[in-house]
Amino acid sequence: MVALAFLIPLALVVQQLARERALADAERQTTVVVAVLMTTTDPVAVDRALSTIAGGPTASRIAVHGLDGGSVGQRHARAEDIANAANQSSATTTEVPGGLSYLLPVDIGQGRNAVIEVFIPNSELTRRVHVAWYALTAVALGLVVASVWVGDRLAAKVVGSARGFAAAASALGDGQLDVRVEPSGPRELAEAALAFNAMAERVKGLLANERELVADLSHRLRTPLTALRLDAETLDDDHAAQRIRHAISNLELEVDEIIRTARKPSLAATEPGEQTGCDASEVVRERMRFWAAVAGDQGRRCEAIGVDTPAPVPVPRAELAAALDALLGNVFRYTPQGVPLEVAVSRRDGYVAIRVEDGGPGIADPDRALRRGETNHGSTGLGLDIVKRVAYNANGAVNIARGRLGGASIVVLLADAERPAQSSSRFGFVGRLSRDPAERRRRRAQRGADRSEVERSANLS
Repeated sequence: MVALAFLIPLALVVQQLARERALADAERQTTVVVAVLMTTTDPVAVDRALSTIAGGPTASRIAVHGLDGGSVGQRHARAEDIANAANQSSATTTEVPGGLSYLLPVDIGQGRNAVIEVFIPNSELTRRVHVAWYALTAVALGLVVASVWVGDRLAAKVVGSARGFAAAASALGDGQLDVRVEPSGPRELAEAALAFNAMAERVKGLLANERELVADLSHRLRTPLTALRLDAETLDDDHAAQRIRHAISNLELEVDEIIRTARKPSLAATEPGEQTGCDASEVVRERMRFWAAVAGDQGRRCEAIGVDTPAPVPVPRAELAAALDALLGNVFRYTPQGVPLEVAVSRRDGYVAIRVEDGGPGIADPDRALRRGETNHGSTGLGLDIVKRVAYNANGAVNIARGRLGGASIVVLLADAERPAQSSSRFGFVGRLSRDPAERRRRRAQRGADRSEVERSANLS
């Protein structure tokens, strides 16, 4: 565009120069005629002199008007223009068919002026102009092609560097901690690549230190676990000892899993073959067997509902068990003894819902409870965060509300591994769990049975 902005005015200048050149030639020709008129004004003599001096086609373009014996040569301009030029003191030009007439008044004595007319055809006015225009057009096209090629090469270099930068950032986000960027392109991109490499090295070092710290801390837990196992061997109650030993074994397995996970060299995504699912109903049954014994010691009514029907979810068994233990552990930790507890599993609309309810004081601020590290009870605040991460990794959600037992009702929604959801209305499903008529009837019947049991106990006493 810049080249065209310069070449268009240049083309107009070339055209103007060709016109001025033709007028200069005409002026030189009139000089010869003026010299003849200073010698004689006889038309015959002037015509003979012009034929001798000018000669060729140029002589046919020259005419002299206003001589004593008439005019010499062919007239191209109109008579009025010639008469007006005779009264002028300088040369004038006028448009005529096929070109331009250059008119110069000359004093021939006795107060009279003759007019020398030089006809300039259009071919003389535009001679070699088109050649110059073609050359300028070729230059313009060459400049445009060259600028496009240079711009394309520069853009390709910048885009290539940016794409490499983006690919490296995406790879680092996927856990490939060894990925680095080769600095290239403009200075800004090269500096960004160097900063990215430094950041990647820093992240790799921080994660390595964190993995080692977690592994070391987890390994240190084995000593108190060993002491607990030895203490459990000395218990007289075989049932209680067996339960405690089972809990210690599960805890040791979790510690070993933490150590193995922490020792992994990268945060790369789990391979497709490694990601396995489980049956949510089976996991709930297994964990409720452990927690039911603890509930019996505290005088709690503990019930599992809907665990007889398979409920496959795309969550590893250990992760779902850890999330369930976190929820149930909070119930035993933060509600008074004797408060009822209920766990229900539902499968509907492409989702599996695990609902944990209690009759405690409830959760005053559900949003704050779901934020990592925040708690009102002086704990680490990580229990519900573990549950939330398990749900989100399974394309689910977590909802906290007031349950019908009077306390908190926490619903963990997980994607169904066998029946994908047809829509994204997972939060609507959470709300429908509390509005289900069959569920309400079952709860009312259960509450009636509980009251009857209480009354029967009172009468017996």
